[in-house]
Amino acid sequence: MITDVRGRTFRFDSPPGRVVSLVPSLTESLFDLGSGEAVAGATDFCIYPSDIQCQRVGGTKNPDVAAIRDLQPDLVYMNLEENLRRHGEEIEQFAPVFVSEPKTVEDVDTLIGILGSIHQQESRAGELVEMLRVERRALPQRTFTFACAIWKKPWMWCGGDTYVSALVQSAGGVNVLGHRNRYPEMDLDCMASLEPQIVFLPDEPYAFTAADAEEVKARTNARVIGPFPGHLFTWHGTRTILGLRFLRETL
Repeated sequence: MITDVRGRTFRFDSPPGRVVSLVPSLTESLFDLGSGEAVAGATDFCIYPSDIQCQRVGGTKNPDVAAIRDLQPDLVYMNLEENLRRHGEEIEQFAPVFVSEPKTVEDVDTLIGILGSIHQQESRAGELVEMLRVERRALPQRTFTFACAIWKKPWMWCGGDTYVSALVQSAGGVNVLGHRNRYPEMDLDCMASLEPQIVFLPDEPYAFTAADAEEVKARTNARVIGPFPGHLFTWHGTRTILGLRFLRETL
């Protein structure tokens, strides 16, 4: 029996032959596991692998539920934060829905193992988990304070209970907003008063620019890393391996 983040239990006597993924990072992870042929549908934002061939079913926040129903999936993957509960409830009228929400790098270990079990790709899952652990062990052993922006107008930042924060913490980072939850608003002057040594500017969900980086550097006196591909920080799954590698090489 396998349990998702909601406590729902699932039994898979055989790998699901037709799945729909409403989580871009999980779509990529399924292909990396060797189960890409089972992906019958994915969102418009599922851009990895670049040559993915399947039906598109809308966005993560506005999926085409009727199109998903027509695909007759054996299983639909959703994420507690990326997707909306009401869509999950609609989809559960015709297909089982597996919901995930990893908050730490260790959670990603578990998630990859679960995907491997569901799709009977345990050996490959073990290889991927080991790759992730190798990258984690290779991270430099140092401590630094940081902030990670996710939006502008208003400025918003990753709080201490986010996956992004946990990813950077695995590299020795101490989030200056670690005591705040979710994505608090804070202007640059207030952020400067917290004296982060590093400010990260991923290019998603907000497309930060080089001009934004210069502004943050001038206003906070912090080292600014970015803009850089945001999926390295926000996608959990096999992309976490690349996120850890990015941190190691950048720091």
